[in-house]
Amino acid sequence: MNIKDRVEKLRQLMRANQMEAYIIPSYDAHQSEYVAEHWKGREWISGFTGSAGTVVITLEDAGLWTDGRYYIQAEEQLAGSGIRLFRMADPEVPFYSEWLADVLKEGSVVGFDGNVFSIQMVRRMEKDLQAKSISLHVNQDFIGALWEDRPEIPKGTVFTHDVRYAGKSRTAKLNEVRTEMNKLGANYYCLTSLDDIAWLLNIRGADVPNNPVVISNVIVAEHTSYLFIDSGKVPSVVRLELEAEGIALREYDEIHSFLGNLSSGDTIIFDTNKTNSRVYNAINSHTKKVEHPDITTHLKAIKNEVEIKNMKWCEIKDGTAMVKFIKWLKTAVGQEEITEIAAEEKLEDFRRAQEGCVGPSFDTIAGYGEHAALMHYKATAETQYTLKNEGLFLVDSGGQYYDGTTDITRTIVLGQLTDEQKRDFTLVLKGFIALSSVKFLYGATGSNLDVLARQPIWQYGIDYKCGTGHGVGFFLNVHEGPQGISTRNNTVVLEKGMILTNEPGIYLEGKYGIRTENMMLVTEDEKTEFGQFMRFDTITYCPIDLAGIKIELLTESEKQWLNHYHQEVYTKLAPYLNEEESAWLKEETRGI
Repeated sequence: MNIKDRVEKLRQLMRANQMEAYIIPSYDAHQSEYVAEHWKGREWISGFTGSAGTVVITLEDAGLWTDGRYYIQAEEQLAGSGIRLFRMADPEVPFYSEWLADVLKEGSVVGFDGNVFSIQMVRRMEKDLQAKSISLHVNQDFIGALWEDRPEIPKGTVFTHDVRYAGKSRTAKLNEVRTEMNKLGANYYCLTSLDDIAWLLNIRGADVPNNPVVISNVIVAEHTSYLFIDSGKVPSVVRLELEAEGIALREYDEIHSFLGNLSSGDTIIFDTNKTNSRVYNAINSHTKKVEHPDITTHLKAIKNEVEIKNMKWCEIKDGTAMVKFIKWLKTAVGQEEITEIAAEEKLEDFRRAQEGCVGPSFDTIAGYGEHAALMHYKATAETQYTLKNEGLFLVDSGGQYYDGTTDITRTIVLGQLTDEQKRDFTLVLKGFIALSSVKFLYGATGSNLDVLARQPIWQYGIDYKCGTGHGVGFFLNVHEGPQGISTRNNTVVLEKGMILTNEPGIYLEGKYGIRTENMMLVTEDEKTEFGQFMRFDTITYCPIDLAGIKIELLTESEKQWLNHYHQEVYTKLAPYLNEEESAWLKEETRGI
């Protein structure tokens, strides 16, 4: 079936069930950003492959709501499908449930699969639709009924993440969680977020591409914890280790009956943004419910000293791979045929040669020319370009290592640039340096600092329609909350030990894209009578292409920052390079 056929089959099911609209989000049963193939129903119904977006099908119309990262990509992939693009980051565009309230008749029925919608999202829809008495049918998995060759839920093997990497035992982590549970007056805590579960129990897996997580749920009780998981995925040695520390294993689907058997004397905590509505509806109606952000999320965000030490070593390994790749690329372009995919594969080879590398931390974005203007471009055999000795090549990539997760972007100069390209490369660098070098008072959030990265770009009437930075996990998800740097109001205070990215950019449709990205560690600076000051320590080590810079646009302090950074890059990486590579890096990190 093509996309139009799939939408028509869905409409037939809707008519048979007296339903006027059906909604398909991007999430799995754990509200994950990146999901296993089994849960890519939105991609299956629409053909849009981006990681974020929601499709709404009515009997007469269809739309995809996605954010600014994907506007160009979505327009291309939706062409001819009959599904319209709603640019959800634009101020005049209604939220999809607001749109439904406008276009549907009084008393209409809207359906969706409650497994893939959070409690909070269902409540938002109920609020938007109540004025027209539009009802929600929450257990309608129409995608499962139509998708004949739907992949199974993954059955990857679980393994232990050693405490020499994690820095803290699962028992210590569980004790911290129970302390917070006691403060909230609860004897049960329901945890469904996959990266939080992996962090809490010091386990990892391969159930989601590039994300070493395990499809599972956890309930923490006062003395015992319960891991709900496909038992066939857990080797006996891991099972024995978990059980020895008071963690009982149950089958994945048993969580619903477990929650139903809680008593009126019990109190359970859960996160309404992470817990799906089917899990919520399974909780005994007489059990007291405490709605609270996941306890583990904040604990996980603040890296311990062992994690920080490991991450810094991991970044040296990753920087070594990047330097080898950039040197190879600059030498080989023009001498041999190199496509976007060939470059992507070569970089992965360099990474996998590093000790402890498990694989990429996300699908590499390797975009040449106008492809780089697609923020989350993914090269295919049909779309890929062959690189030439001219223009810009953007590579956004990262690695999963036992001792950390990395995320780095470099825009590489392959040859002659226009004045406009060099100007924009330099504007991005100026914003990047401003955020890298800021000193801020404790209590600041990422929303307070975002303007620093945008200001040099705004001066030229340009903006980028995405955040400036996100948290990064430790051998976990490359995107990790609760901290972030963006224009969206984020109330999370930046704490010592948090790790974030710094990645301003300029994206000109049909022309080129430029992004520079490092990872940064939040650390303490001086303390005065005015309070504790904080700063970012850069922990990514890789040269920024000097051939892209209009030096006259940089201030003396910006030049000083760049020269100091490049000196640190050379000092950190040279010991792990051969003589030829070291000499090349010396030139790439020369002072300006």
